[in-house]
Amino acid sequence: MISSTSNTKIKNAVSLRKSARERRKQGCFLVEGPRMFFETPVSRIKEVYVTAEFEKKYEESMKRYRYELVSENVLRHLADTKTPQGVVAVVQIREFSLKDMLSTDLPASLILLENLQDPGNMGTIFRTAEAAGVSGIIAGRETVDIYNPKVIRSTMGAVYRIPFLVTEDFPGMIGRLKSEGIHVYAAHLDGKVYFNYDYREPCAFLIGNEGNGLTKESTSLADHRIRIPMEGKTESLNAAVAASLIMYEVMRQRKY
Repeated sequence: MISSTSNTKIKNAVSLRKSARERRKQGCFLVEGPRMFFETPVSRIKEVYVTAEFEKKYEESMKRYRYELVSENVLRHLADTKTPQGVVAVVQIREFSLKDMLSTDLPASLILLENLQDPGNMGTIFRTAEAAGVSGIIAGRETVDIYNPKVIRSTMGAVYRIPFLVTEDFPGMIGRLKSEGIHVYAAHLDGKVYFNYDYREPCAFLIGNEGNGLTKESTSLADHRIRIPMEGKTESLNAAVAASLIMYEVMRQRKY
């Protein structure tokens, strides 16, 4: 049993929790808790650390895994949550390409995230994207790290099932999508009501920063600006809520 937080493996795992740069460098990230752990494809799991209590509780399920026992103190040191649930795993990052997102039987439907900062919003968008049948998610480098522990938890496993990629050249990616025949829509307060467009053709939707929205550059590259109509004094919707409404409108038009 590992009982020291100074253990080399433990220190390395902690660095993956704390640093997006380290996650990119090593090509790995952390998951914790039984739900996310058991959702993780076994082939991608590199290391597993569990407490004796967790081992006893999930004895049958754990026969599939190679793991190391750690003390409760070490597990708390590894975990990102205040009340860890007995398991932390190091998982290999999977790389997706634009081709993965476009190689579908249905016309592509993509979500493009520019400078989104809230981990909860990111996780909600992932879950909704899976539920609404979205082809993939593309994020700019300045967007919150998809492998941030809070994002991973809030995806509830959708991060394993929705293709996504992070691009260093967000405007360039928009141009590439347009060259592939994909119509790009910018969620914008100055847009036309989003019900009035036909989304049955390949399409992509730009969602901007929670406070500042989309940059002028990205907005200018879109084919159309769309907005969600709002009553009362509400000025804007949460980014994840706005993205969810749009994703389900695409689903409604295509299937219902």
